[in-house]
Amino acid sequence: MNAYQDMTSPPNAQSNVPEFSVSDLAMSLKRTLEDTYGHVRVRGELSRVSIAASGHMYSSLKDDNAVIDAVCWKGVMSRLSIRPEEGLEVICTGRLSTFPKRSNYQLIIESMELAGEGALLKMLEDRKKKLAAEGLFDPARKKALPKIPQVIGVVTSPTGAVIRDILHRLSDRFPSHVILWPAMVQGQGADKQIVAGIEGLQNIEAHGLPRPDVIIVARGGGSLEDLMAFNEENVVRAAANCTIPLISAVGHETDTTLIDYAADLRAPTPTGAAEMAVPVRSELLSMVQDSGARLLGALTRRLEDKSASLRLQSKGLGDPTKLLDIKTQQLDRIAESLTYKVQSIISERQNKIVSVGGRLKNPKDLIQQKKMMVERWGDQLTAHRMRMFERPETRLAHAGKMLEAYSFQNVLKRGYTVVRGEDGQVLTQPESLSAGQNVALEFYGGKTRSAVISSGDAKIAPAPRKKEKPAKKKSASSQSKDTSQQSLF
Repeated sequence: MNAYQDMTSPPNAQSNVPEFSVSDLAMSLKRTLEDTYGHVRVRGELSRVSIAASGHMYSSLKDDNAVIDAVCWKGVMSRLSIRPEEGLEVICTGRLSTFPKRSNYQLIIESMELAGEGALLKMLEDRKKKLAAEGLFDPARKKALPKIPQVIGVVTSPTGAVIRDILHRLSDRFPSHVILWPAMVQGQGADKQIVAGIEGLQNIEAHGLPRPDVIIVARGGGSLEDLMAFNEENVVRAAANCTIPLISAVGHETDTTLIDYAADLRAPTPTGAAEMAVPVRSELLSMVQDSGARLLGALTRRLEDKSASLRLQSKGLGDPTKLLDIKTQQLDRIAESLTYKVQSIISERQNKIVSVGGRLKNPKDLIQQKKMMVERWGDQLTAHRMRMFERPETRLAHAGKMLEAYSFQNVLKRGYTVVRGEDGQVLTQPESLSAGQNVALEFYGGKTRSAVISSGDAKIAPAPRKKEKPAKKKSASSQSKDTSQQSLF
């Protein structure tokens, strides 16, 4: 019975075909595939290369007609001699297996190698063009090496012959302080250690060590695959961005890596890098000695020329001692004249002092004279003060007597009266009086009386004289008025 017949048979029909679950069938296929293709070598081009955070690589191998999924576990990735990249043609050795969850098969990679040197060279050429387009190989970026570096940094393997060759060559040419940054120079992870060495030497002052004046990145010779760490992009970028002059010394003279294009100077060998980094000390000493001898000879000739010129010029001059004798005599005469003038001035001043001193009086006599003058002035001042105080007293007494003599009270004492109006003002003219006006009469002794001006012409009666007859009795009409007020009329 064929499959079509089984599918169209009734559900309850009996069949001798075994029945599998999905899991059983998937695992059966997995075992069959692994047993049949347990070890295979596949050549193809890497495609869709992806490295997960776990470190596993997931990719595909393809050719013109087919594609196979591939996976490389983290442990195998660390042992690969090449770094998987997109478009790289490789030969992968491994086994086929399935992934039951997705019902597809994949190649489990156990080793990887380049399909041929031509493919690797093509990859390097493409990478070189890419980095050159970014300007990493521009000659304008190159830095000049110092003439005599004090400190040299070396990035290489600490156990290889390269570091011994560099140290030996430096000691022969120009002993210098060397700082070694140990790093792997081939294999998985070598590129990261090389980058760490280049960047670490630039910031080594943070660890209390002197900063190198020049850096050498070195490795011995090897195959193209052995030198692949120096062709990685991160190594090339670290060399191009290094702030310290860098010398690349990778492989032999015929070997070329991408770091050679980014470095400031390429050395054919590690030993050649040491020769480029420092001059020959013996040659420098010879140059210094030769320059010193030449300088000494030039100075000697210069002095001889100046001496001869001085001798020729001195012949045209007179004897300096004779010129000095004349000047010495002139100086002596000037000194004698100056001494005489100074003595004359001193004598003149002394005589003047004596003459003036003779006219001066004894200070004690002057003080006594002034004291007597002060006492005399004091007596005169006392007498004058007494006269000043006596004279005002006499004048004050005389003025008092005059004031008393002219006082209106004395006039009132003689029988006169002062007439004041209601406002207290003294009335001196009859025109200021009117009928019915109240007035006040002031008598001697401060006594006052009120009075009313009667009708008719207001006339002020003269003051009564002494021993005159008594006045006539008042009329009946006047007696009937208020007796408390008196009338002048």
